[in-house]
Amino acid sequence: MRAISSDLPGAELVEQGLHDLEAGSCTIASLVVSIGAPRLRALGLEVSSPFEDAEHALYLLLSQSDADAAHGRYNALVRRLVSFERAATCAAWRPRRASEGSSRIWGVRRAPVTSARSR
Repeated sequence: MRAISSDLPGAELVEQGLHDLEAGSCTIASLVVSIGAPRLRALGLEVSSPFEDAEHALYLLLSQSDADAAHGRYNALVRRLVSFERAATCAAWRPRRASEGSSRIWGVRRAPVTSARSR
């Protein structure tokens, strides 16, 4: 499994969710990671046994503690997940310094940049 950079927004939520999923715990974090499982796997993270119908289960879990705030909390958690996914995607395309060798990070190869003039 790839290491998660703590510099990425929402990294602590994703890391906790991955840990909780491995333990089989149904927590807010594990449900958020279950929601993002397809994209997280595409980023190279190992998401073991995500929960089915995680969106509904997350909303129910949030509404147990505060029904009036469940919708807002749900949306905030999903935004944090999306922020992590977008930042991780950008990090995957970040060019390495020449001293680091290849222009690959997280196993994603950068596409060559062509200018409009060279076409």
